[in-house]
Amino acid sequence: MKIIAINGSPHKNGNTYTALKTVTEQLEKNGIEVEFLHIGNKTIRGCMACNACFKNQNERCVIDDVVNECVQKMKYSDGFLLGSPVHYSGISGTMKSFLDRVFYLANNGIFRHKVGAAVVAVRRSGGVTTFDQLNHYLHYAEMILPTSNYWNVIHGLEADESKQDAEGLQIMRVLGNNMVWLLNLIENGKKNGLIEPSPEDKILTNFVR
Repeated sequence: MKIIAINGSPHKNGNTYTALKTVTEQLEKNGIEVEFLHIGNKTIRGCMACNACFKNQNERCVIDDVVNECVQKMKYSDGFLLGSPVHYSGISGTMKSFLDRVFYLANNGIFRHKVGAAVVAVRRSGGVTTFDQLNHYLHYAEMILPTSNYWNVIHGLEADESKQDAEGLQIMRVLGNNMVWLLNLIENGKKNGLIEPSPEDKILTNFVR
């Protein structure tokens, strides 16, 4: 099994990385492969709402950048972790642009029933709102979310300060172990012939006509 860990922080080895790494250490201990994708330092423009990916159904964005490469890595994984710092009580700008495009072009259900989790690094406040925003993407894609013993938020300002947050580190460890358990449940279910519920075509209801 393989998990993709996506670092949406501009800093490759900052507190967001610490959160992701603490989770993935539990995965690797249990034989699950992990690949890190650092996208927070890339130039990624936002979605143009051109709908080309929806019309073409080719799992590609017409803006040909790192997004297209990452989507295919995410498609062939068993799940992924989304990690972001907090910028103005929300997802970092580059990460937001990345997620908007990735999840919109994955409109054919390629992430459906994969395991997904979000982690957040914050100096002081805004962690829970950012965690909530990240979870919106996972829910939208019908992914399966493991939990921890509190919200998946770790605290620190300078790089490595989060390593002093004992509770935050425990939250990430518990999340990692629960993610391992969930991945194994799904894998064993498939081996034993458990049939997934069939997807339904999306119904769009507009109240203003």
